[in-house]
Amino acid sequence: MTDRKFCLDRILKTPAIVWLALMLTLPLGARAELLIRITEGASSAIPIAVVPFAESGSMPAGDKVSSVVQSDLTMSGEFRPLEPSRMLSLPSERSEVYFRDWRLLGQRYVLVGQLTRNGDRVQARYELFDVNQEKRVLGETAAVPAGNVRSLAHHISDRVYEAITGVEGVFSTKLAYITVSGQGDQTRYRLQVSDVDGKRAKIRLESREPILSPAWSPDGKKLAYVSFETGKPVIFVHELATGERQKVSDLPGLNSAPAWSADGRSLLMTLSRDGNAEIYSKDLASGKLSRLTNHWAIDTEAAWDHSDRGIYFTSDRSGGPQIYHMERPGAEPRRITFGSRYNARPRPSPTGDYVYYVHQRDRSFHIARMNLENGEESVITRTGSDESPSVSPNGRLLIYATRQEGEGVLTVVSADGGAAYSLPASEGEVREPAWGPVTR
Repeated sequence: MTDRKFCLDRILKTPAIVWLALMLTLPLGARAELLIRITEGASSAIPIAVVPFAESGSMPAGDKVSSVVQSDLTMSGEFRPLEPSRMLSLPSERSEVYFRDWRLLGQRYVLVGQLTRNGDRVQARYELFDVNQEKRVLGETAAVPAGNVRSLAHHISDRVYEAITGVEGVFSTKLAYITVSGQGDQTRYRLQVSDVDGKRAKIRLESREPILSPAWSPDGKKLAYVSFETGKPVIFVHELATGERQKVSDLPGLNSAPAWSADGRSLLMTLSRDGNAEIYSKDLASGKLSRLTNHWAIDTEAAWDHSDRGIYFTSDRSGGPQIYHMERPGAEPRRITFGSRYNARPRPSPTGDYVYYVHQRDRSFHIARMNLENGEESVITRTGSDESPSVSPNGRLLIYATRQEGEGVLTVVSADGGAAYSLPASEGEVREPAWGPVTR
């Protein structure tokens, strides 16, 4: 097998990077909202009691705030919430908390709160207590419109997570992904945005032609993606609030793999305008293109590194797909992966200490991570057809696309692979996840 043929085989296996993969989609039925399955928990998870909040006034129908908080903390893999049926009491404020009872139940933290309906708004007063030290570690009041109670719950989850771990929570962030439904001429591709638990999904774009590679702007207000609606791959930037779209790259050949700079002013992209797939940076205000790679090999799937000056990218210049790092424009790229014949789609952690990528081992494709300080490589997924990794803004979680029981699903794992949950659609295919930024 020639080097180029091998790289094209890589392209066919990973639809996020090049348009040829679109011919291999498996269109099935789909629904807008994702489900959630907790598949594996961490043995070191922290015991916490999320007591059902007391309620005053008529609350909106739907999920209870405490139930959403409990689910959020469970999804993180770092907490093991106590089932309400096992609680000895249901306190809603400090004076009702008997720490001895919670110690008997083996709890390290207890969260209590009260919800009050005031017209068209719901207010939450909540407190988090350290059971062993018998002291309050968090106490706040927050209010939202009555129709936005899930956002209130995610906010509380973020605050609790940060108060205990010291790391910013990501439960209020969003996911973007692609679903595929129908067969033959009835195939429909949908770009969707949801909460991190798959709820409140909204279709942002629907097309009979493939949509690929959604990428969030740093402020969370825009998505860049590749659409085939004109019959060829074109990169668009989509303003989520208004639905307004801008065509930002429609050159001959490939226009693929968009990735934002940290300041939101430019996009990395793969273009084959000169006959070969190379990496470019485009200034969105001026339209100026800067070529970053220049090699006979296929260079693609670029992402800015932690410094926002260098890039990680996939190239077959060494005979098969491997990860390279270019410290700055014009510098000589340095190969960083050697553990197998196939490593691709690099995604660095926001803290700059790891890079995640698709890694082939024993004929299966997994997600691996490399410690950039010592070069140590670890395979962190246990599924076998994994692609499209995307790291959470706090670096503690990773979402990727895979197949389970014959269906395309999204799976979230802790960064060390210690816990996991899946986000399948009730029917059909879901793929190409992108984890949105923290916004305020």
